[in-house]
Amino acid sequence: MLARFSFDADYVRRLSEGDAETEDHFARYFGDLIRIKASARLRSGHGADDIRQETLLRVLRTLRKGAIEHPERLGAYVNTVCNNVMLETFRRDKRLTELPEGEIPSGQAGAESGLLSDERRDLVRRALNELPAKDRELLQRIFLDEHDKDVVCEEFRVSREYLRVLLHRARIRLRTALHQGRGRAAG
Repeated sequence: MLARFSFDADYVRRLSEGDAETEDHFARYFGDLIRIKASARLRSGHGADDIRQETLLRVLRTLRKGAIEHPERLGAYVNTVCNNVMLETFRRDKRLTELPEGEIPSGQAGAESGLLSDERRDLVRRALNELPAKDRELLQRIFLDEHDKDVVCEEFRVSREYLRVLLHRARIRLRTALHQGRGRAAG
């Protein structure tokens, strides 16, 4: 582990100009810190190396664009970029996680899940019928029929921003109607 280092404008200038000695120091100094940080949160050493390389690459790109305003805060900036790269990696890995063996979907739902799905569909249909016609039509157009929002804006004679407000209000009313419907079904 290298001793703590203080960064200044000259160091950042040399790094952004591609000085080999400064780049080597930068890669060793921050590479070790990033690898330690990433290894503590990841299972694989390869993943920690990937995070280290991506972090260093992003920081160097930013430096070469001249976007670092406070050279003395370079360490904090590298840490922030590292955190962002790790979060992106976690999100990506979560999306790509495979199903455990033995839990491969068969493509056909069981009888119980089919009944639950039918019950939910009926509950939503009843809740939609309780909504005002404008809300019902808006939700139908956007979420069920998947119409283009710009076309719906023209039909309802509203701006895109106000459509967002109308959808928000309609969803709140639908959620309220669903909760009321569940209460009646349970009682």
